[in-house]
Amino acid sequence: MNTPDVAAITAQVLWAAFFLALAFGAIAQRTHFCTMGAVSDWVNMGDLTRMRQWGMAAGVAMLGFAALSTADLIDPSRALYASSRWIWLSAAVGGLLFGFGMVLGSGCGSKTLVRVGAGSLKSVVVFVVLGLSSYATLRGITAVLRNATVDRVAVDMPPSASLPQWLSGLTGVSLDTTALVAALVLGGGLVVWALLGRSFRTTENLLAGLGIGATVVGMWWVSGYLGYLPEHPETLEAANLGTQSGRMEAFTFVAPIAHTLDWLMFFSDKNKVLTLGVVAVVGVVLGSFIMALFTRSFRWEGFGSTEDLGNHLVGAVLMGVGGVTAMGCTVGQGLSGISTLSLTSFVAVAGIIGGGVAALKYQMWRLEQQA
Repeated sequence: MNTPDVAAITAQVLWAAFFLALAFGAIAQRTHFCTMGAVSDWVNMGDLTRMRQWGMAAGVAMLGFAALSTADLIDPSRALYASSRWIWLSAAVGGLLFGFGMVLGSGCGSKTLVRVGAGSLKSVVVFVVLGLSSYATLRGITAVLRNATVDRVAVDMPPSASLPQWLSGLTGVSLDTTALVAALVLGGGLVVWALLGRSFRTTENLLAGLGIGATVVGMWWVSGYLGYLPEHPETLEAANLGTQSGRMEAFTFVAPIAHTLDWLMFFSDKNKVLTLGVVAVVGVVLGSFIMALFTRSFRWEGFGSTEDLGNHLVGAVLMGVGGVTAMGCTVGQGLSGISTLSLTSFVAVAGIIGGGVAALKYQMWRLEQQA
């Protein structure tokens, strides 16, 4: 039996993740893909175009994850979001905090990276503060608060707190069949809904929905198939190489920003190694930068006022704390997590949208008071 070359496989995983992130950043910059922008367009103007972009991306991610699972290319039980605990309160509270913060901070975690690549110094500040607050919620003072409060509230649903598992228990249909049918209905429904918008059917919108969704599916394949070892030669246990958790991961941009800062600050520490999340952060920024130069849209941008700075600082803290508490952001839970049909992901997405709507209403109220 040949011993697998762990270092070589890990390098392949990281390079593949980097190029997928490069594509993600370039597509997001070119098409203006943004969950916060989608919510804002819907609430302020009644325009669902960017919401349809997001819906198509989520639908493609669901269908792609189900296809990989059905073909036995990945093991859904090894996904980061596969858990027997339905942490609904953490998802709801974290989602609300993140959603409110993304409006104050001019975009979610992924949009922050895209804006950094396009020249926004405001987003550089958000990047640093978001990273620090998310790290504190992973291991620091807000982590203690999180563990002592919302994380204690959960519903145990062994073996998996997912929509297919719940439906399988109700109907008696096998889990594999239920998962495939649920993905076809929900994912296919989102894609159809997006395409029903007559003004949506443009090259740019289709690129956003199909392209972003495809990169998420690609990351599942990279971490779940390319980087999967049934038996690691050192631990003799199954492992997904190159990931922070050792499990199968896709795009998410809150904890990885913290891990990127950690890797930069302790670069000389040999125990600090590159992970899929860190190279994804770098890839998205670089992809956005290249596209911004290509389309001549690169612009330096700074804060307009002290109030502008304050809003972005508060928004960054709320996103860092909320994103970790909810176990993901608009991409981490909204695309990657929801593609696995995790019940926690559905609650987190609802919380993020609710928080975003509340923040937009707050901003409109502030404008009326100032007027």
